[in-house]
Amino acid sequence: MELLLKPQVVAVPLFALMIALEAWYSVRKKAGEYERGDTWTNIFLGLVSLFFGAFLGLITEYFYTGLYNIAPYQMPMNVWWAWVLVLLADDFAYYWFHRISHESRLFWNFHVVHHSSEHFNLSVAVRQSWFGPLAHWVFYAPLGLLGFPFWSFVLIHGLNLIYQYWIHTPFIKNLGPLEYVLNTPSHHRVHHAVNPIYLDKNYAGVFIIWDRMFGSFVRETEPPRYGIIKPVKSFNWVWINTHAWFEMFSAIRSQKTLSGKLRCIFGSPNMDF
Repeated sequence: MELLLKPQVVAVPLFALMIALEAWYSVRKKAGEYERGDTWTNIFLGLVSLFFGAFLGLITEYFYTGLYNIAPYQMPMNVWWAWVLVLLADDFAYYWFHRISHESRLFWNFHVVHHSSEHFNLSVAVRQSWFGPLAHWVFYAPLGLLGFPFWSFVLIHGLNLIYQYWIHTPFIKNLGPLEYVLNTPSHHRVHHAVNPIYLDKNYAGVFIIWDRMFGSFVRETEPPRYGIIKPVKSFNWVWINTHAWFEMFSAIRSQKTLSGKLRCIFGSPNMDF
């Protein structure tokens, strides 16, 4: 039941309304931020990802509760500081999940779905991998060992993802002092860009402080160009979710040594195999 009541699922009608309003605003301003085929592809990918997530998310629940049951200390969630800690712990885990998803080809194969649009707008926020939960649990299950009950993780992680929805807008330019602490549309435009100075930067979920701490922060200084280095050039939902895997297996077959094959799996997605 917790999986079906995730905050980001409950927020779907709000997401739809905001996409419609932003698309209307883009057309009215002749901004060109929306393209019909891309927008509907994003929406359908997002809807199907909810279906898969309801089942594959059980993997996270299984490992999470297993670690929670052996945790040396279980957090009292009736005190404010426990909620602050789970918020920071979840966002910290998200940072490393996100960063490794860009630095390791195995995890990038899931995450590439989100980046493969050549546009940046609120509909891109819901463009999600169908099979992502197969990899996500590795990063979030350890929160159970820290003593946070699964239901508290589901709530906070859902709110984290809801926060990340609105930062996919191209129309908010700068938030002043908040830019130093929070992830903002400006920071996230950098993350989605393929400009050489922006590539693989700004992995934050809610707090940009992680990028500032770990050396992955870049400020927006030039107009971003969106997409991936090898554009997918397709609106086929299945191909968008699988093309990176075919590319990886092709690279593996081209390698003669075990070390070369392993680099194809765990090395940088940007390596020339």
